[in-house]
Amino acid sequence: MAKLTKSAKEITGRHNLAVRVKTSKYRKKSSNQWLERQLNDPYVAESKRLGYRSRAAFKLIQLDEKYKFLGKGKTIVDLGCAPGGWTQIAVLRNKGSGQVVGIDILETEPIAGATLICQDFTSEDAVDKLKELLQGDADIVMSDMAANTTGHQQTDHLRTIGLVEVAYEFAKEVLASGGIFIAKVFQGGAEGSLLADAKKHFAKVGHFKPDASRQSSPETYLVAQGFRKP
Repeated sequence: MAKLTKSAKEITGRHNLAVRVKTSKYRKKSSNQWLERQLNDPYVAESKRLGYRSRAAFKLIQLDEKYKFLGKGKTIVDLGCAPGGWTQIAVLRNKGSGQVVGIDILETEPIAGATLICQDFTSEDAVDKLKELLQGDADIVMSDMAANTTGHQQTDHLRTIGLVEVAYEFAKEVLASGGIFIAKVFQGGAEGSLLADAKKHFAKVGHFKPDASRQSSPETYLVAQGFRKP
């Protein structure tokens, strides 16, 4: 078994839930299973306790525990920011300085310390709007975007990779030297051509699956560190 990150040890040690949900004629079996999983998920309970918008906040926390890229005064772009879990962590780690800009096709409730845009990132003028808001180059471009799933793993992987590629091209335009790019991909990791290009433009490139990512989920994260700005 892989070594747990610091936050994973704390959370799994704090929660020992065993909630059973009674069957109901008003709920489908799949809904019952989802509800039971949520009630027994220590990350769901901990995110509510700490006031995080989603359990996904712990994915970013654990990515940072692994790669140590967040910190005071960073300029950060959060692609696919709704409902705001990653943005919250970015603002907290900025300690009242720096800049956090987020964008999502879904409305995101305001977060103090962040500028949020409700727009499809792939739309024609979205990139221009983000560039206008940034006060210079970005230190971090992070994307938790994923295409709506179809249930067909290969199709879902290809659709999400399409979003990753768009995010990656944006990152190359706005990252400062030494910057980092992080993006969610599905099982199989990033496509070979994207990985090959990333290795030309970044000092280190790899994949990491946070402990907060459910084992049944095919998601993992592409992490490219040390951007070589032309």
